[in-house]
Amino acid sequence: MSLLSSLFARKDARAEQRPLYDAVVATAREPHWYLEGGVADTLDGRFDMVAAILSLVLLRLEALEAKPESVRLTEIFIDDMDGQIRQIGFGDLVVGKQVGRMVGALGGRLAAYRGGLSGEASLAEALVRNLYRGEAPAADELAYTEAQLRALATALDGQSLDALLAGRLRG
Repeated sequence: MSLLSSLFARKDARAEQRPLYDAVVATAREPHWYLEGGVADTLDGRFDMVAAILSLVLLRLEALEAKPESVRLTEIFIDDMDGQIRQIGFGDLVVGKQVGRMVGALGGRLAAYRGGLSGEASLAEALVRNLYRGEAPAADELAYTEAQLRALATALDGQSLDALLAGRLRG
């Protein structure tokens, strides 16, 4: 690397969170969510699953008081959604509005899942509203998804910040 390029080279501040984000996406793509859990295997369903898993991770980061890591993880999500929307073929004028909606949806899901996991509200109702977009799946599919998300939340509760940053969502 030349002296000039080393002066202007920037370290990606979000690089440390990349393995965690990759683990969120990989977990959301696991077939069991769509097969046993009845989550729609569509663009919307996959977004909803990423948002659900990301919400659980963000709640764990919140509990660890890891605000900078949480912000950078959310920034990676925003960049990913921006890229996905552009890849689908949306133009520049629409991308910002769509990404804004997605970030708003993530915020809503974060609040809904926080309430559902804490017992302040029904997690099943939050899942029907957010993950299944108001269309309740079969009772066994909903029960499966709820149990799996609760198990993941419990596993996340046992993870340290270093383990999370390494992409380990489960023990």
